[in-house]
Order: sequence, then structure tokens, then C-alpha cells
Amino acid sequence: MSDAARHDAVSPVLDRLNEIHPRLEALYKDLHAHPELSFAETRTAGVVAGELKELGFDVTTKVGRTGVVGVLANGEGPRVLLRADFDALPVKEQTGLDYASQVSATDMDGRQVPVMHACGHDMHVACLIGALDLLAGSREAWSGTVVAVFQPAEELGSGAQAMVDDGLFDKTGTPDVVLGQHVAPMPTGMIACHPGPALAATDALHVRMFGRGAHGSRPEAAIDPVVMAASTVMRLQTVVSREIAGGDTAVVTVGALNAGTKDNVIPDEAELKLNIRTYTPEVRATVLNAINRIVNAEADAAGAERAPQITPTDTFPVLVNDPQAVERTTTALRAHFGDHAVVDRGPATGSEDCGVLATASGAPLCYWYFGGTDPAAFEKAEKNGTVGRDIPSNHSPSFAPLINPTLDIGITTMTLAALTWLNPR
Repeated sequence: MSDAARHDAVSPVLDRLNEIHPRLEALYKDLHAHPELSFAETRTAGVVAGELKELGFDVTTKVGRTGVVGVLANGEGPRVLLRADFDALPVKEQTGLDYASQVSATDMDGRQVPVMHACGHDMHVACLIGALDLLAGSREAWSGTVVAVFQPAEELGSGAQAMVDDGLFDKTGTPDVVLGQHVAPMPTGMIACHPGPALAATDALHVRMFGRGAHGSRPEAAIDPVVMAASTVMRLQTVVSREIAGGDTAVVTVGALNAGTKDNVIPDEAELKLNIRTYTPEVRATVLNAINRIVNAEADAAGAERAPQITPTDTFPVLVNDPQAVERTTTALRAHFGDHAVVDRGPATGSEDCGVLATASGAPLCYWYFGGTDPAAFEKAEKNGTVGRDIPSNHSPSFAPLINPTLDIGITTMTLAALTWLNPR
């Protein structure tokens, strides 16, 4: 396709962006104020299904429990899958926004927890609905089939697979490409995309260490699981520093340590929750073997009478961007936003299950990040060396993308990416 033909196809599609912006901003604020946990996104799914029906899509709900799929056939041409995730996190919002979440819900363990869109999935939904609105309103500019996938439970790493297992591609047909995006703590206007392994694999583990409880005044009668767990946490810090080569990448994080209820009671059990990030099977095996060895060795050293339990919980595969798909898509983004705006920041240690949709269908994947942070605030923090402290990241209780111009940029990137793969008319 010539550059002129592509430009002729793009221009009229984007012309309506200003017209639809107020509605999409209102949608974003509504979603942000009403977050739902993984596999419990029933209200969100209803809102999305209603939007798709209004736009003329054929809609299927309850795919992979709470997922929503829309299909818009518009003549001969490629089948392009556009994906957004829509679950939230058990985080108490601290943004101070007038549309901040006040929601709480019962999680899968039966606990009452606060809920927040702390990862920007509400922005992903609003951007994809906006792109679909532009595409549906300009069918004379393109031909092919648009498949919109609104996925549950990305935070668990199991939503994409649940949709695949529920016959996603039987309902939509096999795509020719899978496109996805994620808002990130980068300056608005910046777009980042890396070919090849772009996001890490994740393994989450639940570790239970067993001791023997006693009165706090009589530690000699106990086998203290608190000390056992504390020693384990410190020893786990050596896995990456002493067992992984300097040229390889791995992350081992202990995100939770829970034990006991009172100061004068030594409990009989401690719980650790671990998160591991790796890029290769070899490094993954090394890290998991080291964790198993250390947990059991620390229990033995403490004289535990019962072996620890190590239970895998969530797993994400490595997300691999197809180099040709990245080149084709980012060329279009550079043509619109400028070469300076589209960068390759290398692989990230975050994880995503969007790649499951590509692997399961055999389609190439292009997945990118777009900035959601005030550029002036980011520049100031960068100059002061305080980006990590002053710029809230995904999963922070203070994370909230700057609506303008983030929303319009996210709508535009998804629209341009789709048009890059659809046939122009």
C-alpha cells in the first residue's frame, strides 16, 4: 500500500475524534469510578456490550466467564483483532480525583477489599471503544473485519486463556494480527514498542511455612514461623544477585508476609506471596529451583516439623512481539506522531497475557505502551532524579493517567494500528 493511499484512508477516519471525545471521557470516568475485580467485571461487561451494540457490532458476552467480543464485518479483507483488558485491582485509591473509586468488593479468598483501576484498564477500554467508534463511522474508508476483544482477568494472567478455551476463535474467526496497548507512566505523546520478547513471564507462588505456636514469653516452646519466614525473605534476595548471570534478567519479589495476630502469641504458621519475572526457560527454572531449595532449607534450619507448601497461583507467558508486525505498525505511528514520539525502550519486566491470543491463533502480535503522565511533571522528576518517587506507576494507589491528551492519543494509536492492517478503499 502506498503512503498516499494510507494517508487517504486515515484522514477521514480521525476527523470525528473531537466530536466523540466528550462521550469517551465520560465513559472513562464512569469506568474509573466503578472498577471490578478479575472475573467479576459484570457491570463493565454490560457497559461494553451496550457500546458495541450501539456501534453496530455483532456482540457475544460471557466469553471466558465475563469477556465481551464484538465483530464488525465490512467487506473483503484482513481480520484484525483489537484487544483491551478491563479488570481492576484490590487497591484503595488515593488520587483525590472527583471521580475516584469508592468501591469495595469480596475477593476470591472471601475478603472485603477496596477496588481501584490502578493499572489503567479503564483507559484501555475507553480508547478501544473510541477507536471502534471511529472505524464504525468511517466504513467507506476501509474493508475487512474488526474483532474487538474486551478481556477479563488480565491481572490474574488467566483471562486471555479463559476466552480461548471458551471458543473465542470459533466465535470470531482466526485473526490475521493481534493488536494491543497499555497506558504507562511515560510522558503523554510517547509511544514505546519493542520487537521480540517484550514483556517478562511471571510466576506467582503462595508459600506456607509451618512452625509450632506458643506464648510469646516462652519462645523455647515454639518453632517460630515468623523468624523462619523472615530468614527466608532475606535469603531469597540472593537468588538474583548470586545465581543469575549478570547478562540475564530476573526479578524475585516478596509482595506479602503474613503471620500472627497478637504481640504475645507466637503463631504456628507464616505465609509468603512471591512474584517472579523471567524471560527464558533456563533462567525461570534456575529461579524456581532456587526458591524451592531456600524455602525448604530455611524450614529445616528452623527445625520445622512439617515441610513448607509452595503453591503456584498465577502464571503469565513471555509476551513476544512479531518484528515484522512491530515494523509495520510503528511505521504508521511514526508517520502520524513523528519519529521522536515512537521509541524502543527495550524489554520490560512487566507481564501481560495478551500474547496468549496471538499464540493460540497463530497470528503475529504487536503490543505497545503509550504515555499517560503530564510531560512537565515527568521532565521535572527526571531532572531531579525522582521519577520513581514522584511519578506514580501502574498498581500504585496514586496512579491515574492524565485524561487529556492521553485518551485521544490512545484512541488514535489503536485506530491507526487497525487501519495499517485493514484494506483501504
